[in-house]
Amino acid sequence: MSKRVITFGEMMLRLKSPGHERLFQSPVLEATFGGSEGNAAVAFANYGLSSAFVSVFPENEIARACIAEMRRFGVDTSLIARGPGRFGIYFTETGSNQRGSTVVYDRDNSAIALAGPGAIDWKKVYDGADWIHVSGITPALTESAAELTVECVKEAKAAGVTVSCDFNYRGKLWKWGKQPPEIMREVVKYTDVAIANEEDCQMCLGVTIDVDVTSGKLDTAKYEALTAKMFETFPHLTHCAVSLRESKSADYNGWGGCLRDKDGFKLSRRYEITDIVDRVGGGDSFASGLIYGLLTYGYENGQQALEYAAAASALKHTIPGDFNRVTVAEVEKLAGGDVSGRVQR
Repeated sequence: MSKRVITFGEMMLRLKSPGHERLFQSPVLEATFGGSEGNAAVAFANYGLSSAFVSVFPENEIARACIAEMRRFGVDTSLIARGPGRFGIYFTETGSNQRGSTVVYDRDNSAIALAGPGAIDWKKVYDGADWIHVSGITPALTESAAELTVECVKEAKAAGVTVSCDFNYRGKLWKWGKQPPEIMREVVKYTDVAIANEEDCQMCLGVTIDVDVTSGKLDTAKYEALTAKMFETFPHLTHCAVSLRESKSADYNGWGGCLRDKDGFKLSRRYEITDIVDRVGGGDSFASGLIYGLLTYGYENGQQALEYAAAASALKHTIPGDFNRVTVAEVEKLAGGDVSGRVQR
């Protein structure tokens, strides 16, 4: 029987300038949908898991179109609650070479931002669930959304459901009063599997090491120290995964990941991504790949799960849009060492 994985967060209307154009360089924007936890839900459905997305949406045509799009991938949207507010938007342009990609949020007063504890029936959500995945984005929106996220993970632990959290630090969002560690350390109390990059650990949790994220070079010994410090600070964690990105330019990144579990520290294969199509959603594809790997290969096979995560997210960099539209077979082929990119006939 397929494992049932729930994700909780916000979906937004994604408005992107064509190709590598600046925003409004042409009077056209490409309209799709995206959002960290929803991206993960789509990936889980693509991988054959029983996937459900939980959120609070307004009752309007944009929300209904988003629901229809998620259903098209096989995501269960029946647990989405309705509430006052709007459907959030984000604008993005794809960078190139030394011009980085840009994201502009327009999500104030969205339905999930206005929601708070009691907005979602968690007993119904967790009935038959094996796993809940959240991120640090929802708590960054408002105080009430932060309280709802804490309620989400508390109820999950009470129901015996495994909790993963992708910390996903968003400096543009944490404006409502409290500093990220004041909230995220409470969320981590109920988290089993922590997923992050080095900036997330430092900004969301105050777990720091000396790492320059803009240098384009990685010292893996420092990430071994970072994950050890995470385990020391939060000893209840079962896994701590960190994505490893070497940003040489907007088009060229080195990519991989590392994982600490009870068996020690692990590094994935490293990928040279020399022609990035769209890096938005890369972290979400790493998180969803890791979770799929742990559920499918077993908690004791951390290296295999990590390799799946790194390969899945490497492939996401080749696909426009937020969603990682790949199959298990494609990911396992790359994780197994076939990096040729040859035509499949």
